[in-house]
Amino acid sequence: MRLVSGCQKPGPGRVLHPVLVLLVLAALPLPAAYAECPAGTYPVGDYCPKYLIHVPDSWNGDLVVFAHGYQSPTEEPAIEDYAIPPGNQKVSEIIAGMGYAFAATSYSYTGLVIQQAVEDVRELVRRFPDLSGRGSPRSVFLVGASEGGLVAALAIEKDPGLFDGGLAICGPVGDFKKQVHYFGDFLVLFNYFFPNVLRNLSGTGETPTPEYVPEDLLQKWPQVAGAVLHAIGANPAAAKQLLKVSGAAVDPADPLSEQTILGLLWYGIFATNDANGKLGGCPYDNSRIWYSGSKNDIRLNLKIDRFRADSAALENIENGYQTSGKLASPLVTLHTTKDPIVPYWHEPIYTLKTLLSGSLLRHLNIPVARYGHCVFSPDELVTAFALVRIMAEIY
Repeated sequence: MRLVSGCQKPGPGRVLHPVLVLLVLAALPLPAAYAECPAGTYPVGDYCPKYLIHVPDSWNGDLVVFAHGYQSPTEEPAIEDYAIPPGNQKVSEIIAGMGYAFAATSYSYTGLVIQQAVEDVRELVRRFPDLSGRGSPRSVFLVGASEGGLVAALAIEKDPGLFDGGLAICGPVGDFKKQVHYFGDFLVLFNYFFPNVLRNLSGTGETPTPEYVPEDLLQKWPQVAGAVLHAIGANPAAAKQLLKVSGAAVDPADPLSEQTILGLLWYGIFATNDANGKLGGCPYDNSRIWYSGSKNDIRLNLKIDRFRADSAALENIENGYQTSGKLASPLVTLHTTKDPIVPYWHEPIYTLKTLLSGSLLRHLNIPVARYGHCVFSPDELVTAFALVRIMAEIY
């Protein structure tokens, strides 16, 4: 039995987890306070968010709040321990070394958590004086990565009185609906170019689609990844067509871009049911899309699975997940130009939004010519944050 309402088909047809989160929230040899919120504080969430607070002895009076990226809906909320390669330097160490207090939250639940995460970071700022025992900060800056990048952008837009500036790193800040479609397209296209690979792994015999993913596939990710790698290795021509038609970034060091394919399929499998449930339906719609770039586009467009979106899901995205581009506080966005998970095309879309809203001068995008999702050096992150500070002084 299907657990969520799905997209509705308009006609017949068939239809190493690579997430690179590069910011760390690890325990440090600094004064710290770790606390859980009182029961009932977040009745919307399934869990009470955990906090991690670090205030250096030489605190400059300013606070940096971190909004982390996507966590699997099969896991409980956690403050994870990440480091920046190649030296594995911790961002919290960098921030504390610059004299800033550092604060992070696990959020109230996992999976698609953007709307609640905005509330969670607000609550973290409000509770910082009590949690840290050091009083109220002079200025507050919000930094977010991946899903947290959208959290940062939305929070800066909605609450400029609370945040003096923000840094959104590799986030889907331009068009969240288009991001959802990007994930859905890749799953549907994979099923076309590699029929039965995913269906054969499901105990129910169902093919995972943007409408519904058999739950047992979430528990079989190592087997799924192995089968996918075997399939693309056996048919590299199909893999190259998949990448071309989907528009996904190609790894210059790997023509088959295994990590791109695995990364996008991971989101297609793990995020679909959770997102559809929280959005009140399936937001994916390819009923009018003409796909191109394959060896036989006519056959592709005749045979590929087609879906129509649920209007309620689209309405929920429009009301709660789309940025406006209207900024009263400055926002810097940092993005690799060949990001396979959250494509760089989000940045020109967001820049246009700021132009139309009259906020263009409060936004700065920093493109980094590199393949990978959230792949930045410590120097690049520090430079981007320094620009946030400079813009905050101006505006």
